[in-house]
Amino acid sequence: MSAYIALIVAVLSRILPSAFHTTSVGFTAVGGSLLFFGARRSRWQTIPAVVALMATDYYLTTFVYSYPFHASAYVATWVWYAAVCLFGHQVLSGRPSALRVAGAVLASSTSFFLLSNFMVWAGSQMYPHTAAGLSACFVAAVPFYANDAMSTAITAAAFFGLPELARSISSTMQEAYGRRAA
Repeated sequence: MSAYIALIVAVLSRILPSAFHTTSVGFTAVGGSLLFFGARRSRWQTIPAVVALMATDYYLTTFVYSYPFHASAYVATWVWYAAVCLFGHQVLSGRPSALRVAGAVLASSTSFFLLSNFMVWAGSQMYPHTAAGLSACFVAAVPFYANDAMSTAITAAAFFGLPELARSISSTMQEAYGRRAA
């Protein structure tokens, strides 16, 4: 159940900024939520997560930004969604350590930065198709990378860390109650 709550948080983190006429500037719960979803669900349950985010992409593109929707422009992103879920399942299922979560956060944020900006460079005319153009594309996206890395870290810390914190508090309270009762 908590995995689906994480998925809803991811979708809302993308939709709500536009509903309130603000911008998230790359600060969304997508990366951390996908890692958590993957860690808590089976590999086959990656499909509903990807479909939910595909629907979000379609909604934002057509209804919020009023652009024509071309699925081919999103294929790399959709593959990334699935890959992050599967990565979360492979690396973080069970009881993940803080180090594993931190590594997964860094890997997911960095892979999205590299993939999405390479696709912008390769698939548009915004930057010249030269090494200098590719460099300019990556440099222009650094602020988005920083926001994505921070939001992924915050989301992953909340979803993975809060249950552990609750278990620790519960255990401490049970020990304290047990000592008092004896």
